[in-house]
Amino acid sequence: MTVDVSLTSYPGLDDRITVIRAGDEVDAVFVSTERFNVLVDTLGTPALCQHALELLADRMRDRPLIVVNSHMDWDHFWGNCAISDAPIVAHQSAMERLRDPSALHTLEQKRTTEPRFDEVELVPPTLTFSGESMTLHGGDLSLHLLHTPGHTPDHLAVWIPEIETCLAVDAVEHPIPEVWSSAPDDLRSLRSSLNLIRSLEPKQLVLAHGQTSDPAVLDRNIAYFENIQEAVALVPASELMSAALDQREGMRLEDFVDLPAGMSFEAREFYERCHRSNLAATVATRGAS
Repeated sequence: MTVDVSLTSYPGLDDRITVIRAGDEVDAVFVSTERFNVLVDTLGTPALCQHALELLADRMRDRPLIVVNSHMDWDHFWGNCAISDAPIVAHQSAMERLRDPSALHTLEQKRTTEPRFDEVELVPPTLTFSGESMTLHGGDLSLHLLHTPGHTPDHLAVWIPEIETCLAVDAVEHPIPEVWSSAPDDLRSLRSSLNLIRSLEPKQLVLAHGQTSDPAVLDRNIAYFENIQEAVALVPASELMSAALDQREGMRLEDFVDLPAGMSFEAREFYERCHRSNLAATVATRGAS
C-alpha cells in the first residue's frame, strides 16, 4: 500500500495551522507559534513522518519543535522514531498502553501485511502529564492539551483559544466516533469528552479522520449517541443481547447517520464495526443503570 503525504488546509482555518494528510489513512496537524512549532501526531510510519517534516521545512523557521502524541493508536504515533531530539508529549496513560503486550502484537500483525511497517519501532513519549490538561505557551498561541478519554483512555485533544480552534483528533469523527470498549465507563467518558469540546464552542474543529473542520460534526456525534440511547431504551430487555441487534430496523448504522457518498467497502465495514461497539456499550450502560 502506497500512502502519499500532502499539506492542506480548510476555508477559514488560521494560516499558522497546517493539516498534514497521509492519504485516506489519517491527518496530523502542524502549528506554528512565535516561540516554537508543534507537530500533533507523527503518522503511521517513520517514512511518512520524515516526508511530512521535509514538506514542512520552509515553515519551521528555525524554531524548536515539540511533538504531541494524541494517543497510542498506530496511525498516530508509529512515526515517532523519525523524531530525533524533539520532546514528545503525551498523557501518562499513554505509557500504560505502550507497556501492554497488545502494542507489540499490533505491530507484529501489521508487519505481516505490509512491508512499510518493517521500519517501525515503538518509540515512547519523553514527557507526560497526569492531570486533566497541560498548556504549551507559544506566545501568540497557547495550546491546551486536554485529556479527552473515551475513544482511548489516553486520548488528547488540543484547544487553541486565541483562534477558537480545536484539534479534536479522534474524539470527534465523521460519520461516527468509536468508543474504546463496551464498558459503560468508556462510553460515559467519550460522551463527556464530546460535551467538553462542545463547551469550548470551537469555530474550527479539525479531525484526524473525515477530512473536515466543520463544528457541526461534533453536534452530529453527540446526537448519534443520544439517539442510540433512546433506541436502546425501547428494546425489550429479552432482545438486547441479540447478536444481530445492529441489523434490526431502527438500530442499523444508516438509521442514525447519513453515510458519505462513495464510501468504500472497507470504510463502510470499519464504521459498521464502530457502530456495533457503540451499540454494545450503550446496551451495557442500560444494564448497569
